[in-house]
Amino acid sequence: MGVVSKFNNLFVWAIFALLLSSCSLIQKKQEPKEKPIARVYEVYLYPNDIKGLVPKEAKPVDSVAIVKDFIQHWMEQQVLLHQAANNLNQQEMDLSKQIEDYKNSLIIYSYEKELVREKLDTNVSEAEIQKYYDDNKKDFQLKNDIVKIIYVKVGKKSPGVDKLKSLMMSDNAKDRDKLSKYCYQYGQNFFLNDNAWLMFDDVLKEIPIQTYNQDLFLQNNNNHFVQIEDTASIYCVSIKGYMIKNSLSPLSFEKENIEKILLNKRKMDLIDEMKKNLYNEAQNHNDAQTY
Repeated sequence: MGVVSKFNNLFVWAIFALLLSSCSLIQKKQEPKEKPIARVYEVYLYPNDIKGLVPKEAKPVDSVAIVKDFIQHWMEQQVLLHQAANNLNQQEMDLSKQIEDYKNSLIIYSYEKELVREKLDTNVSEAEIQKYYDDNKKDFQLKNDIVKIIYVKVGKKSPGVDKLKSLMMSDNAKDRDKLSKYCYQYGQNFFLNDNAWLMFDDVLKEIPIQTYNQDLFLQNNNNHFVQIEDTASIYCVSIKGYMIKNSLSPLSFEKENIEKILLNKRKMDLIDEMKKNLYNEAQNHNDAQTY
């Protein structure tokens, strides 16, 4: 079970335990000390219980709504608590061990988080990334097709559409500058970074390319210009490169993922080292002994 899942489960148990702790209110009849504003079985809600609930700056109509919502929620909660108290045995209602475990886990987690914040070196070098990639290539197989493209979407009535193909297919810096200016002026949507790998499935969400065989489409259109139209817009795509699923994923596509893996490993190593050092220190001072 992951750390997040563990904390989620503990949190649920802790909240439930806090709810059940109010069951004693159900088991004892309360004698109203002031006029109550709501009752569920033998449990009463008093004006003092909602003191400070409504912000001072709230409008009267909002104040009424806030109070009504609170009372409704309180009544529903008390009905649930009453039902739980009548259907759970004492052992099931005693969640003190779970609450203690949750509290301890939360304290340790907070300490570990602060330790990582203060001590973790977050600088990952290119050499480290390259080495991890080289040592673990079997783990970097593409699960989907990826592409390098530049893409422009313009309205059908936009000027200069006939020049887009030559600008998008050109590697000339001046042409790229002209293309960028055109996109910012007329483009409804565009992507001009042809050094970035993109999931082809994500590209298809933006561009209405109709194909039943993605691999064949990419093979036939690599380094080609594709233009597609719908009722209102023209989509221009220049495919600069592609890689097919099940092939080795390029390092540039995996770089961010590798950085996260390496940082997570550093974090775990830092926490493990901290635990060992604290335990050894406690033993050396006879503060941790086995009897």
